[in-house]
Amino acid sequence: MNEYQQLVDMIAAMEGVVVGYSGGVDSALVAKAATDALGERAVCVLIDSFLIPKSEIDDAVLIAQQLGLHLERIKMDALAIEKLVANDPDRCYHCKIAVFSIMREVADSLGFKHVLDGTNADDESDFRPGAKAVEELRVRSPLKELGLTKERVREISRELGLPTWDKPSYACLASRVPYGTRLTLEILGQVEAAECILHELGFTQCRVRHHGNVARIELMPEDMHAILATESRNLVLHRFRALGYGYITLDLAGFRTGSMNEPLVGNHNFKEWGIGNR
Repeated sequence: MNEYQQLVDMIAAMEGVVVGYSGGVDSALVAKAATDALGERAVCVLIDSFLIPKSEIDDAVLIAQQLGLHLERIKMDALAIEKLVANDPDRCYHCKIAVFSIMREVADSLGFKHVLDGTNADDESDFRPGAKAVEELRVRSPLKELGLTKERVREISRELGLPTWDKPSYACLASRVPYGTRLTLEILGQVEAAECILHELGFTQCRVRHHGNVARIELMPEDMHAILATESRNLVLHRFRALGYGYITLDLAGFRTGSMNEPLVGNHNFKEWGIGNR
């Protein structure tokens, strides 16, 4: 628990903070530490947009109530941001610029110097163009600064009794759509509805990748046998087709974060987008 105290002490020295809060394991730990450190001078901002399923927003609000956070829920029209809607590989950069600009405005209005996010020490291992926006807008990442990995964040959260300690990892709905395919409310709603079907069947760590009229399902390898059982398979086929998918596939590589980044390997813009040689 010494690391948690270090986190609290670090934030306490900031005197007033705005925390980018999503209800996920990382941001929840930062929000809890900020609240323990600063009380009402820790404001947690939840951005509500079409990129996040309603169930995730509702869950984040409930968790905030359980943790006693000072929560501000702010709507953002993500589909009004053309460079985000265009869905190029730097999409996340433009999204983060919009999101953290809102949080910076909140901080400025309160006279707070610091905006915090939940980036952890493992997050540099994936393609994250949004990290450039974090740097440009002077957002601090306490978990990363303390060298806390995702595993350690979960361990500390469990020790604290946080309800998020074993919450599955999540990314915005845009990450289900191939780069170059323009984002629309229809597509995002289709993906959200498809993943809800999988959640209803008990698959907590899953993704539905949208490829036009093809739905590519990613599950943990140990869950694949369950979806192939006759009853589950028929239900998924029937309900996914009702959503407009003509073909429903199971990705044999299984669930992994950032699978939409895989086609970028070898692309001439690879380094320009900040991916390095991963």
